[in-house]
Amino acid sequence: MVKRKLVVVGNGMAGVRCVENILREGPDAFDITIFGREPHGNYSRIMLSSVLQGSTSFKEIMLNPYIWYEENGITLYTGEMVTQIDKENKCVETDLGREVEFDKLIMATGSSPFVLPLAGVEKEGVISFRTIEDCQRMIETADHYKKAVVIGGGLLGLEAARGLLNLGMEVDVVHRSEYIMQRQLDEQASLMLQKELESQGMRFLLNIVSHEVLGEERVEGLRFDDGTEVETDLVVMAVGIKPNSQLAKDSGVETNRGILVNDFLETNTPDLYAIGECAEHEGIVYGLVQPLYEQGEVLARHLCGKKVSGYRGSVLSTQLKISGVDVFSVGQFTPDRTTEGIHYQNDIEGVYKKVVFRGNKAVGAVLFGDTRLGPKLLDTIVKEKVVSDQDKASLLDSLDPGNSPMAKLPLTDNVCTCNGVSKESIIAAVQQENLKTVDEVKTCTKASSSCGGCKPSVAELLDYISSDHFNEEVKDESLCACTSLSEDEVVEQIQLKELATREGIMDELEWNTEKGCSDCRPALNYYLQMIHPWFENNEEALYLNEKMNAALQSDGTYVVTPQIHGGIPNIEQLNKMTYVANKYSSIELAISRSQRIHFLGVKKKDLSRVWADLDMPLVVPGVNKVSPIQTSIGEDQCPCTKQYPFDLIRSLEQRTELLQTPYRLNIEISLCFHNGAEATTKDIGSIKVSGGWEIYVGGSSAKNVREGQLLCVVHSDEEALQFMAGFIQYYRESARYRERTWQWLDRVGLVHVREVLFNEEIRGDFLERMNVDSTQRNDTLVNM
Repeated sequence: MVKRKLVVVGNGMAGVRCVENILREGPDAFDITIFGREPHGNYSRIMLSSVLQGSTSFKEIMLNPYIWYEENGITLYTGEMVTQIDKENKCVETDLGREVEFDKLIMATGSSPFVLPLAGVEKEGVISFRTIEDCQRMIETADHYKKAVVIGGGLLGLEAARGLLNLGMEVDVVHRSEYIMQRQLDEQASLMLQKELESQGMRFLLNIVSHEVLGEERVEGLRFDDGTEVETDLVVMAVGIKPNSQLAKDSGVETNRGILVNDFLETNTPDLYAIGECAEHEGIVYGLVQPLYEQGEVLARHLCGKKVSGYRGSVLSTQLKISGVDVFSVGQFTPDRTTEGIHYQNDIEGVYKKVVFRGNKAVGAVLFGDTRLGPKLLDTIVKEKVVSDQDKASLLDSLDPGNSPMAKLPLTDNVCTCNGVSKESIIAAVQQENLKTVDEVKTCTKASSSCGGCKPSVAELLDYISSDHFNEEVKDESLCACTSLSEDEVVEQIQLKELATREGIMDELEWNTEKGCSDCRPALNYYLQMIHPWFENNEEALYLNEKMNAALQSDGTYVVTPQIHGGIPNIEQLNKMTYVANKYSSIELAISRSQRIHFLGVKKKDLSRVWADLDMPLVVPGVNKVSPIQTSIGEDQCPCTKQYPFDLIRSLEQRTELLQTPYRLNIEISLCFHNGAEATTKDIGSIKVSGGWEIYVGGSSAKNVREGQLLCVVHSDEEALQFMAGFIQYYRESARYRERTWQWLDRVGLVHVREVLFNEEIRGDFLERMNVDSTQRNDTLVNM
């Protein structure tokens, strides 16, 4: 399949997270080129404050080093800005004169800091706080100067102020509103935060408007609208951001505050998309991490042709640690005439909690100092849960570890949405590595390493794990005891590192055992054959060509099975089989449930003569493959017309007989609905009905019989062949090793499989790839 060309304009958190999702959803779908204006790899912008405060290094905030781009075949241009998008010719041009063509383009241009239009703003020493370079300039300034003013009492401004304090500077925070962080906190929480920050050395100039930057060439002070002044050596602008939508606007893409997108992040121009802080969805431009990552996940699935419902917007909540103080807010926390609230305040411990209700539903909340209730309140508000009057106050009660939101959270749900770390992953890490603190969990799993908003949730989960209430079992997701990697991770590494041998996989991925085990060896063989159709594992069978193959048994003898399509032999075949059975005394005949005759006990020295005497196609040996198709001709007494679909059975067997599958596949074709029950308990069952075929999938006739589900009803043998073969190929490509069809269907969903196979183009791609796999497999076997 020819890869399409994808260009991503922007090397920030939103754009690269989308690329990471694309690599998981469709690793071979695109040739990817990324342009980044900054001269770095991808880093966590929201962790710059930690760098400024001295708790984190620049290296530690790098999310994707250069080697990651190389390993994933991504072309990265840093320090280079796209200046023009040619929509007609599908090409971008950069400020260095480079031209790159694309099939799909993602604009992830982010945002720029808003700079107040003050007189003297161009002077040296006036900077914003947005990039690594800004952070470095602030650190260098602190080595030579002592006074700083931060304009902006929001989150970014307070984080910058805390960092400058840590660097030894005197810091004034200038804010035009009466309360700091008024967008995230109510008045009381704001006052409590201000008091705490003042105790740390921060000074506040509130309800005042900046007018002019004083000084000659370098800043020396700041004058306000009321004529007052303050001396300073450094002015940091932290008054907000604006979407970088000019490139889109200049290119004729529709914009408003940001680049306008629909639920699939599409602009009004075909094949042009936008995500992140530059995108405007339903009138909202998001600046928080979680909505940006949610957008990237939706866009990745959409670009890779996967089923996705679209981006519906995000419920905005804030959970942060500001200068060591935990704060949380969500929804409408400022009361009006239609709302009423309940609050709790403990000035001694520095704790404040408030919930706002409209009728019997919570619509907003603020937490200060103790934010462990945040997940519970967020869940109550997002799901619009009805809360009775007598239960409203209980929403602010301290949590019992056994009844906490983390205790009730499903194992597979994410605790850290920024980095996709699930509850199950954290529990496994805590148990395996004996982790005790949030920082240890952060180091081991990356949970809370981005925005830090999930730190209270991680702490709550740790409390739950160490309590007497904890009784959850975490399934080991590793492929086997030989490796800590999961099956999906092993497959990903085989593809990324182009590994072509089992020994190479074990060596490169640092297997715990030299030769693997009985669990991982066949799994690796299977994945190698799926990724490299020319790969051949000759441990289980002997194969020379379609008339010379056999399955090795534990006693050293072989089993030879003639290929009898549909279980209906002709007279010539019966005569040959009878002759061979009489000629070789060691041979015993057995008829399997698949309606095939097996020659048991064939000695190795007799193999060539048995093959020559039979002189007929043989069933290709193998454990996990499509078994010979079983047939049911129906009851003799029923009035149904029996037209044996020999061509259908032969074509399906010929397409699949050389292919390996994740697990053995049983197929039955019933010529009459009066005797179709058996067909519904197979992996694939097809029942002849008036006007066509009913096709059932996901059945099982094992100890616990499982009835298959109706996949489709088709009108011709050709359609039946296409749907059954398409189903097999999709199962081969996406199921895990040893995952039964019913387990696979439970995981991916029957509706999804229907949508995939009902798409004629996708179904055709599956059939083409099956033919290619079969041909390559045959060529490999013949040339062995």
